[in-house]
Amino acid sequence: MIRTYLLERSSWILLFSGLQVLALLVALVDTTIPVTSMLYYVFLSIIIFIIFLFVRYRKETPFYVAIDQREHDLDLTTIPESDSPFERIIETNVSDQMEHLKQELAHNQGYLEQEKDELLSWIHEVKTPLTAMRLIIDRLDDYKLKSQLTYEWLRIHLLLDQQLHQKRIPFIENDLYIEEVELEALLFNEIKSLKSWCMQKGIGFDIDLEVESVLSDSKWLAFIVRQLLTNAVKYSDATDIAITSFTKDGRSCLQVKDQGRGIDPRDISRIFEKGFTSTTQHQDSAATGMGLYLTDRIRKALKIHIKVDSELGAGTTFTLIFPEQNEFTKIRSM
Repeated sequence: MIRTYLLERSSWILLFSGLQVLALLVALVDTTIPVTSMLYYVFLSIIIFIIFLFVRYRKETPFYVAIDQREHDLDLTTIPESDSPFERIIETNVSDQMEHLKQELAHNQGYLEQEKDELLSWIHEVKTPLTAMRLIIDRLDDYKLKSQLTYEWLRIHLLLDQQLHQKRIPFIENDLYIEEVELEALLFNEIKSLKSWCMQKGIGFDIDLEVESVLSDSKWLAFIVRQLLTNAVKYSDATDIAITSFTKDGRSCLQVKDQGRGIDPRDISRIFEKGFTSTTQHQDSAATGMGLYLTDRIRKALKIHIKVDSELGAGTTFTLIFPEQNEFTKIRSM
């Protein structure tokens, strides 16, 4: 045990010995310093140092006993060779902690995966009574009541759809299928779902499609269009929403332009942030701040660039700029 202790303190002992030798050399060189006095000083220093080592050894012995016991209990063949027992025990503790964290991470990942599956299952289950509700609403004769119920039904439907896509986004790369998407069919399908809401607010659509199809994923592109149209209808009153497609600089573009309340210039850079709603209409409790955030995440996977132009009180224009054809070779190879 004492051998281990002295080996651990060998650097200190060498330093002390070197200082004593230096003191003797100084006494030999400098005639004004008596050699006998220096020898007496060195002798006393050595005695004090030995006493100090003995006291420290008694105090630190339990630590080294613990190290020896730890080495006896553990299989050190799996632990990298270290310079000292102290380093080996530290490495062992770090290794144990890392293993514990890995197990905890695996457990949490499994729990989150289970929670996601349960939520997706719940959303699909809710869609069944929601479909039944829509059929019941369609049979109502009272137009005013029918319109109000349809609007509330649509809000629930859109929120469920948003939640469903939010849970699927982390795995979007596994779900992409790039194909020629017919814009007219996609747009009319999304407009049809918003029909009752648009009629209630007196909103129409002016559609002019110069580009009839684009290369993209129809399901995820439909979600992006749905969010843009929903926002356009939500923040507009009794106006037409213009939807146009065209080619610019060799790229296909799809533009959605409304004449609604517009976006404050200070908010434009933040509209795609998670949870951000508005600084001008901050009291709007109906806004979730998730629609454009999810849109931004999806458009990145589809290599789509979104340009936003808006004037407060005059309306907003969202332009989807689709990638060139050769850019999809990366997506198809995923």
